[in-house]
Amino acid sequence: MNDAEPDAFDLATAEPGEVGIVRPQDYTSAEPFTFECGRTIPGFTLRYETYGRLNAAGTNAILVCHALSGDHHCAGIHGLTDRKPGWWNNIIGPGKALDTNRYFVTCCNVLGGCQGSTGPSSTDPATGQPYGVNFPIVTIRDMVRAQHRWLTAIGVTHLHAIVGGSMGGMQVLEWGLSFPDFASRLLAMATTARESAQAIAFNEVGRQAILQDPDWAQGNYPAGGGPRVGLAIARMMAHITYLSDASMDRKFGRRTVAERPPSATQPTAAGTTSDPDHAFDVTFEVESYLRYQGKAFINRFDANSYLYITRALDQYDPAAATGSLEKAVAAITARTLVVGFTSDWLFPPEQNRAIVTALLRAGKNASYAELETDLGHDSFLLESPQLYDLVRDFLAS
Repeated sequence: MNDAEPDAFDLATAEPGEVGIVRPQDYTSAEPFTFECGRTIPGFTLRYETYGRLNAAGTNAILVCHALSGDHHCAGIHGLTDRKPGWWNNIIGPGKALDTNRYFVTCCNVLGGCQGSTGPSSTDPATGQPYGVNFPIVTIRDMVRAQHRWLTAIGVTHLHAIVGGSMGGMQVLEWGLSFPDFASRLLAMATTARESAQAIAFNEVGRQAILQDPDWAQGNYPAGGGPRVGLAIARMMAHITYLSDASMDRKFGRRTVAERPPSATQPTAAGTTSDPDHAFDVTFEVESYLRYQGKAFINRFDANSYLYITRALDQYDPAAATGSLEKAVAAITARTLVVGFTSDWLFPPEQNRAIVTALLRAGKNASYAELETDLGHDSFLLESPQLYDLVRDFLAS
């Protein structure tokens, strides 16, 4: 998931449709939770945000499911000094595609994550220490089961829709499988029902960057410490997969950084210098951008959560138990729309289309839309009137 470059956010000059200042909330379940792997924790917390009002019957809710590096903060701002709003602010708000005048929109940070939800960095009540790698292996299904408990507790009796992209799309699909009567509509974007070998390979490289960092310390690193270099490298590598060759070339090309401190050893041409101490300084703008992404990520994400969540992505395969995706989706009753993007090479259009093909073969109400874009996997996060119209029409139908 792509974090856009931080732009100053001014509530006073914001366009109509902003949800404004929002506050995260915590739902804590004191009931034991047993993971698919068979292990049990005594309870869990999910951090979430809400936008709009839940109706008296609890039926106008839309659940937004976030991607790997996302979180519960998908719209609005937490304070007037925030440099940027929530990660899907362009689509959530009064009058927007996810219209908070009509719907109660909510999003939680997943089980196994960080930033407020229970995960590897949370305290294990049995030891008084962080779980670390003693946290149970979490799956996409575990995430969804925890979300179901949370939504039921806050008064949601039925979901108008579940919406999400990338890993969020996997959660959308799993919701349809695990709780087929709980939602009327499923809207998944830029996703897959089973990662390809290439996607698993990218995740493995990221995990190895973390695991080989000496500061990982077998997962037992202190709060604020840990494998920061490894996590930053994992993020930089993954970030490339969220973009496309065309979008990167348009944004950066082969341009070099605009300014560099005067130095006798400053490269005379991109990537060349006679001083080995400076040979690998940032030369190209794309290098500077990736280093920024890596640095920003380590300040907000837990390395062990990255390991757990990428493993959950790799293992997700609802067809494995039934032998075919067509048989797996037989339980789904909700109307389903899947949106693929032509330049998405992480979860390419054919993987999105395969979900709808399986649903149609199973006799389900499903449709597929493919948007022409050269922005890569993260197209679902960016400004797109076409996407907004698709979402708005699907929710209203």
